[in-house]
Amino acid sequence: MKIPFVDLKAQYAAIAKDVDDAIKNVIANTDFVLGSDVKALEAEFASYCGAKYAVGLDNGMSALELALRALAVGPGDEVITTANTFIATAGSIAATGARPVLVDVDPVTYNMDARAMERAITARTKAVMPVHLYGQPADMDAILGIARDRRLPVIEDACQAHGARYKGRRCGSMGAAGCFSFYPGKNLGAYGDGGMLVTNDQRIAETVSYLRNYGQREKYNHFMMAYNRRLDSIQAAVLRVKLGHLDRWNELRRGNAAAYGRCLAGTPVATPRTVGDVEHVFHVYAVKIQDRDRVLGELAKAGVAAGIHYPIPIHLQESFKHLGYPKGAFPVSEELAAHELSLPMYAELTAEQIEYVCGELKRLV
Repeated sequence: MKIPFVDLKAQYAAIAKDVDDAIKNVIANTDFVLGSDVKALEAEFASYCGAKYAVGLDNGMSALELALRALAVGPGDEVITTANTFIATAGSIAATGARPVLVDVDPVTYNMDARAMERAITARTKAVMPVHLYGQPADMDAILGIARDRRLPVIEDACQAHGARYKGRRCGSMGAAGCFSFYPGKNLGAYGDGGMLVTNDQRIAETVSYLRNYGQREKYNHFMMAYNRRLDSIQAAVLRVKLGHLDRWNELRRGNAAAYGRCLAGTPVATPRTVGDVEHVFHVYAVKIQDRDRVLGELAKAGVAAGIHYPIPIHLQESFKHLGYPKGAFPVSEELAAHELSLPMYAELTAEQIEYVCGELKRLV
């Protein structure tokens, strides 16, 4: 059996006519840049997240960076985030000229350790950027409470958490801003790159809308130095079609995660745990095993396309060696880097495929 890590062909087959019609409509109307589909998606996604405003962008890293810039984060400032995340999280901080200050993660949720975050706050701290890793919400009550006491804005990296809920609230709606990636493999993915910032702060929304589009209020009137970070209309049209399916897809992912958990119970494979009053959306189904690299290779031979998120934590990346964190600085993140294995996860995954993956994994551990 051949099982892909993500099966975008199966997803497309189920929505092909609606997607094709949406793309054709953009082309027929020659409405390519910041067109009507972008405006409509912004309104629909803001409503979906329970936020007042949304701004479409070219990718998730831009959303994170422009959120920081809208909060006047820059050289000399510090922003606290985690060592266990994708490079774009820390990269967005560095892009502003600020310093990423890293903390370790909770060993159960793999999300920001709020106590470690509190210890990392200094006079230079300008913001906090928790990550809802793999689709499980971070400990937002603790993080927001500490940040509120210190008068620090919280920017949610929700790039893996489309539709996830924390105590009834959608990820992205709780901090000063929430940032999403629409990379094709995400739970809500475009057919290219794309991103979105959501916020309840009108000033942040307006600032980011100027920053994404050359700093102009109207064409050729540029009142600030800015960028070209726009979401294009074809991607917005695709995302509008997909948004209507997102909750059902997420529910199917939760069902698949439960099936994996049942199948792997009682084995040496440490399966993910959902903690607290949250709705995990399982963008990634990450397990922990010994001898991970050998198992990964053997699964590939058996036709199972597994993966690793992430083999090198931020503080050990060559691009961030200047931060000065030594090996051993963040033991939980380093343990995850050595032992995490991501199993195939998508809404269309079948019970037969899950049984096959689990059977091969149990044979190897």
